Amino acid sequence: MPPMRSALAASLILLATAAQAQGAGQDDPPDADPQKTAPVSTNVAVCPNALPALHTPLAFMPGENLEFDLDAMGAQAGKMTMKTQRLDKGVLPVQIDVQTNSFFSKVRRVKGSAVSYLHPRTLRPSRYTENATENEVQRKVDVAFGAKDRSVKVDYTIGERSGRYHYTYDKDGLDVAGAIYLMRQLPLKEGLPVCFDVYGIRKMWRMTGVVEKREHVSLPIGEFDAWYLTGTAVRTDRPTIRREVHVWISDDARRLPLVAVGTVDVGAVRATLTAYSRPGDKKQRAQTGKEELKW
Repeated sequence: MPPMRSALAASLILLATAAQAQGAGQDDPPDADPQKTAPVSTNVAVCPNALPALHTPLAFMPGENLEFDLDAMGAQAGKMTMKTQRLDKGVLPVQIDVQTNSFFSKVRRVKGSAVSYLHPRTLRPSRYTENATENEVQRKVDVAFGAKDRSVKVDYTIGERSGRYHYTYDKDGLDVAGAIYLMRQLPLKEGLPVCFDVYGIRKMWRMTGVVEKREHVSLPIGEFDAWYLTGTAVRTDRPTIRREVHVWISDDARRLPLVAVGTVDVGAVRATLTAYSRPGDKKQRAQTGKEELKW
């Protein structure tokens, strides 16, 4: 089993795993001048339309807590939690925490957090941060999104090395954590196309997809009618790097991200919802022995 490329690669797969988890290998070599805005390849098709107006009211609220099992290439790899925080200075922070289990830690020891600071109505990010440790190497990222000039400014530190990247996005610019929450608010219906740019592992990716159909999903945590979405993430500066994404979102008021599968070079990476809770509701947890969604 090859190592995951990014400290959060094993976890942030609920939308952009394909972009985030490229599989084995070293980080890309540093750009000759990372201060310059990175070019977008002319081989990457622009999004034909911006994302549609979001469904209201919000399906989530401060205090919501989601828990997931993570599987990598057929083996359980660790746990992930997603938490909606309280409004703070006009933004809605959502936090994702991940930690690999003892088995996967023999390959890659990962413990980290990512926070997306979202506009409470549009769910577009103004800032995104990562703080993680991977095999005793600390990785920090601070990303600033500029709505007026559609800019994405990335400051990062990996061990003793630091750098900066400047990017732009087409019509919608998201990050891998906040994109999960925005997807929950789309007006989901069969055939709905989606296209947006997403930041992940110090690069920008163009995600194009479609709502395939509505289907019934059986999970250890319960029975759900869900929308099934498929997509492809393409790196905007290197369009030969592309990965598939498959996502199931519950078709109810909670719009729960149930399962996500992202393909890497040697197989699939999957996140499966195992528990969820929100203020005033009893916590729901998966029951052992029940059927799991197969993919």
